[in-house]
Amino acid sequence: MKALISILAAQPFVQGMTSRHIELLAENSMRAEFKTGEPILIAGGPANRFYLILKGRVELESPGANCEAVRIQTLGAGDVVGWSWLFPPYYWHFNAWAPVPTSAIFLYGTRLRELCDENHDFGYELMKRVSEIVIKRLYSARRELVNLHNNLLPPV
Repeated sequence: MKALISILAAQPFVQGMTSRHIELLAENSMRAEFKTGEPILIAGGPANRFYLILKGRVELESPGANCEAVRIQTLGAGDVVGWSWLFPPYYWHFNAWAPVPTSAIFLYGTRLRELCDENHDFGYELMKRVSEIVIKRLYSARRELVNLHNNLLPPV
């Protein structure tokens, strides 16, 4: 567990947390590996976890109306995948998959939600950090939608 605490403490998402909060995260996490092309999250599926990317990349996509996904963002080492585990109705809003071999830390969102209710200081810290991710995803989705719209406009 000490190795996991050390890995977690080095992650941007965790930096500045108390050692006890990092321990709580470590107690509810484990290492995860994804092969090239492997799905990580599927939109509409139950959201009960999230990942801190250690190495590799993750593509985030929004399912399209014509079954064509719209790329939202490419994530890499130090980024977080998944925020829907913290907000009802606890279903994924995006697809995520590994375009290259990717290693991450898997965190049990369901258990962490319970800990947030029990320990409000921990919950506040986690909420601040996840809210920042939600805002970044919103900006990224907006940017991609504007790009998509601009590419669909006929030349003037």
